Amino acid sequence: MLFPGKYQRLSLPAIRNTVQVSFALFLLYLGWRFWLFVRYFETSGATPLVSRPAGVEGFLPISALMAFRYWVKTGVFDPIHPAGLAIFLAIVLTAFLYKKAFCSWLCPIGTLSEELARLGERLLGGQLSLPRWLDLPLMGLKYLVLGFFIKVIYWDMPVTAVGAFLNSPYNMVADVKMLRFFLDLSLTAVVVLLLLALLSFLIRHFWCRYLCPYGALLGLVSLLSPFKVTRQEALCTGCGRCDQVCPGNIRVSAARRVSSVECSACLNCLHHCPRQGALALQEPFARLALPPLVFPLLFTGTFFFLLAVARLTGNWATVLSPADYMYLIPRAAFFGH
Repeated sequence: MLFPGKYQRLSLPAIRNTVQVSFALFLLYLGWRFWLFVRYFETSGATPLVSRPAGVEGFLPISALMAFRYWVKTGVFDPIHPAGLAIFLAIVLTAFLYKKAFCSWLCPIGTLSEELARLGERLLGGQLSLPRWLDLPLMGLKYLVLGFFIKVIYWDMPVTAVGAFLNSPYNMVADVKMLRFFLDLSLTAVVVLLLLALLSFLIRHFWCRYLCPYGALLGLVSLLSPFKVTRQEALCTGCGRCDQVCPGNIRVSAARRVSSVECSACLNCLHHCPRQGALALQEPFARLALPPLVFPLLFTGTFFFLLAVARLTGNWATVLSPADYMYLIPRAAFFGH
């Protein structure tokens, strides 16, 4: 082991929380810069122009899913929102290598969901646990949503239609429409968001567990991950502490290797295990155990390395010019109607 067990126990949750909060603040910064960028064109140049932060395209998963299909079929990497496709590929690839670590280490919705869960536990003394007969059908909802998008994009739409959408004015300003959605929330949107927040306050990770299609996709990909939480039966005391702290409600104490699609590699089980070495991140042949403190370095390092590759290969910045945006952004509200 590269780090003593006591050091791991004290540091792992703090490291994950630091990564979550830092990334969430970074995304807020990107959102602020993007608002300044959009504001310049909405005011016809009356406000200062800042460079467009391409990272906001990470909030366009449907566009990225369509761009992925078009890239596979034609070899053309989406020039309109290339960063969105690059981020999508980085997230999927890291899910293959490191399970659903994106969900528990970087996803802003996952971070917010955790904070709501902590608040619920603090104020209510705990959260509701749905009975299995209700929990299992609800878990299927996110796969139905994912299946719907895959059917429409990969079966119903010909490649020419996908290409036409990617090059449409609507898609060109999809990021602007996304910004306007959050800045000018309708009453319906406010009610829905408050309801989801309330449900996440009462039921741990409600959105992530039952409704998130992105998480559903990453969960399926994560089944191929080489490193999984592995229980050493000879060292396990059967205390069940790992089951209690698992946000995915996984019976870690009953598994030899945790292969569940709900495992987000948060490593809560490793941190709270009272018996050092009883749980470990191991590959299938159990010859190599990955030290828990190395895991976030590998995951975040791989993720940002892939984004750096996208930048260096010219697959990050959009081909749209300031003149294009001067035409598109003031008319964004009319596209799609």
